[in-house]
Amino acid sequence: MADKDNVEKFLDNNPQFAKEYYEKKVKADVITAAFNNKVQVKDTASYKDVTNIQEAEIILELVKEMQGTNPMEKALHKVLQRIALLTQADRCSYFACRARNGIPELTTLLFDVTATSPYEKNLVTPNVEIVFPTDMGIVGWTAHSKKPQYVCDVKKDTHFNDFVDKQTKYTTKCMITAPVISDKEVIGVVMALNKQGADEFSKSDQELFSTYVNFAAVIILQAHIANMWDIETRKSQVLLWSASKAFEELTDIERQFHKALYTVRTYLKCERYSVGLLDMTKEKEFFDEWPIKLGEQEPYKGPKTPDGREINFYKIIDYLFEDKEEIKVIPGPPADHWALVSQLPTYVAENGFICNMMNVADDEYFKFQKAAVDESGWVIKNVLSLPIVNKKEEIVGVATFFNRKDGKPFDENDEQITEALTQFLGWSTLNCDTYDKLNKTEWRREISQEMLMYHTKATPSDVQSILNTQEKFDSEPEDCDQKEMYKLLRANIPEAKNVELLEFHFSDFPLSELDLIKCGIRCFFELGVVEKFKVPAEILTRWMYTVRKGYRDITYHNWRHGFNVGQTMFTLLMTGKLKKYYSDLETFAMVAAAFCHDIDHRGTNNLYQTKSAAPLAKLHTTSIMERHHLEYSKTLMDNEKLNIFINLQKRQFETVQHLFEVCIIATDLALYFKKRTIFQKIVDATGPMPDEKERINYISNNQTRKEVIMAMMMTGCDLSAITKPWEVQSKVALMVAAEFWEQGDLERTVLEQQPIPMMDRNHAAELPKMQCGFIDFVCSFVYKEFSRFHIEIDPMYKGLTNNRAEWRALADVHEAKMKALEQDKNKGADQSGEGGKSKTCIIC
Repeated sequence: MADKDNVEKFLDNNPQFAKEYYEKKVKADVITAAFNNKVQVKDTASYKDVTNIQEAEIILELVKEMQGTNPMEKALHKVLQRIALLTQADRCSYFACRARNGIPELTTLLFDVTATSPYEKNLVTPNVEIVFPTDMGIVGWTAHSKKPQYVCDVKKDTHFNDFVDKQTKYTTKCMITAPVISDKEVIGVVMALNKQGADEFSKSDQELFSTYVNFAAVIILQAHIANMWDIETRKSQVLLWSASKAFEELTDIERQFHKALYTVRTYLKCERYSVGLLDMTKEKEFFDEWPIKLGEQEPYKGPKTPDGREINFYKIIDYLFEDKEEIKVIPGPPADHWALVSQLPTYVAENGFICNMMNVADDEYFKFQKAAVDESGWVIKNVLSLPIVNKKEEIVGVATFFNRKDGKPFDENDEQITEALTQFLGWSTLNCDTYDKLNKTEWRREISQEMLMYHTKATPSDVQSILNTQEKFDSEPEDCDQKEMYKLLRANIPEAKNVELLEFHFSDFPLSELDLIKCGIRCFFELGVVEKFKVPAEILTRWMYTVRKGYRDITYHNWRHGFNVGQTMFTLLMTGKLKKYYSDLETFAMVAAAFCHDIDHRGTNNLYQTKSAAPLAKLHTTSIMERHHLEYSKTLMDNEKLNIFINLQKRQFETVQHLFEVCIIATDLALYFKKRTIFQKIVDATGPMPDEKERINYISNNQTRKEVIMAMMMTGCDLSAITKPWEVQSKVALMVAAEFWEQGDLERTVLEQQPIPMMDRNHAAELPKMQCGFIDFVCSFVYKEFSRFHIEIDPMYKGLTNNRAEWRALADVHEAKMKALEQDKNKGADQSGEGGKSKTCIIC
């Protein structure tokens, strides 16, 4: 029998015979036995002796691993172990490729895998992963070039970077790398380091590495496809559910956001997220700018949104889903609130960038709270913050997501899901905006219809009752010469002196309402603005008559009150010598605005409009009635047959409209306390000035100071009845009180609410005391400061002082009566208790 050596020598010398023999003789039972027995590969030499069937067993084990429920990393770990074993690599690693903030990066997923190292040791947890960009090192170059790399000496390779070596205190000598590609995009890199027992990997090692990398790619791609399916499913669900809730809630953007964000919480897979809603106010109210323009308040120097708004988070909605679901709504959050203190939401709102950050506790730019943010013990680790942008490309809020539930940092897929959500939320604001516009349009229609039903402009016969061109010229006004009509109009209206139009003690009681219309026209002639600004006589007459008809026939806020305010403004300018601070155009606008300041008043105040849910309150959220008066006044300007400013240039007309806003809005007493301190400082500043010219320049050259004084003049005009002679003031006060009582009756009957004493006719006897309080708390400051400002206005302050004395006397009489009644009541109670015995008691 041939010995073993001779047989091996024969087979080596006759390879074709050996091949034909094994193909003929190897039976199925031999193959079965091979698959039923574990193959132990102990060294590289033994691999050369492994048959193709035995190698198939290795692959079969990996296929079974893939079919199980184990994570991808476990199957991949076995592949890396095979690579390390068969190529005799000192260690292998797998780097996953991801992107954050649009920048691709590599991160360790399985690290330092050897032939015998346990899976748990090689699996890298998120808190210790090594992260580096794709432009760093040979692994980074592999991902960037999308080509395998064979490096026999890393020191000679220009792409080598010892960043990881320094982190791990390891020395890399040679290496093989290969990218894993899906749809032309690198999703990971497999790496083998340092051939054991040699200086470099052999060609057969490279081929073996490449073979097993292909199999690793199958495992990685399978997990990648499953992950992408999950991401697309979540994204679809987020969009579907947010769309459902966005269209379900149209009335309020906050509720719309809240419903959508709460519904999609399970698809976002994070521990917590918060939404900061931004104030959408672009411009401040003019009266809020006065302190800044006067240098009394520092202008806002903080960050602004791309469209120029001051960044002010007026509300934060905080969603916590760790352990116990909880939702917190924080209106007016302080700057040191944990969701804002890092300044990241402010940065996102300012720049509109998506910010994806990991290990935020170590960040040097943004100062995140390192300790637990609240009593739940929850700590911030990773953050993804995005702007919520509407269709107008305005940032309406900032959504910030914290801590992915699997502990990993947020990646580009999370960015895509959350960005899709925030984009949809931003676009959905169009629904709320459209709904709000539709509502406002409807409310305006209701108000306009109400106005049209109640009011009509002056008729031709109304105009002829004052400007009687038919009688004088047998022609319509439009056919007459303007100069002739000016003469006719002057002749038909009373002289200012004859009706005491220039006096602070003027009273409208002796005059009819038609006379007041004529007196109003006289004011404009006295100001010298009619001819200067070429106001057509018929338009001035028609406008004045229409303004009268615009006032409702109510107890106090009627045409007589409107005229008195205009007359007082005229008197302040002329008799009070305030005209020197203003141009003719400004005085024209101020007197016209004063006549219109309460047009279409309903006899009820702003609070009643709000309580009764009136359309006006829905249309205007602040200074409700004042804004309605302003809108009504502008409506008259829109009609060319009523526009007394028709011949002004565009710039002049815009100035007039602005001054109308200043004057009419200023009559809201809720704003009075904001402006009076500013006015007092102007008075204090002008007091020491001995030179008249200096005083005039100080005010007239500063538009803000002029507007402050103008606004305070309107308040003084609106309250001027309190300064009239006692016989006038006492009657007017009763009319004011009667109107208040009428509102109180409405509150009691319609709103079913108890009115305040001032509105309650059951407290009518307390009117003198309430008048004293009103004078002390509101009126006294106005006229005292004006008398300091201009001595010519002192008669108003004296009139106020006299009236207060009269009211105080009446109040004292009432208090004395009430005290006497109380004493009589107490005396009667004492007398009924005398005798010590009850009249009904039978026990002695």
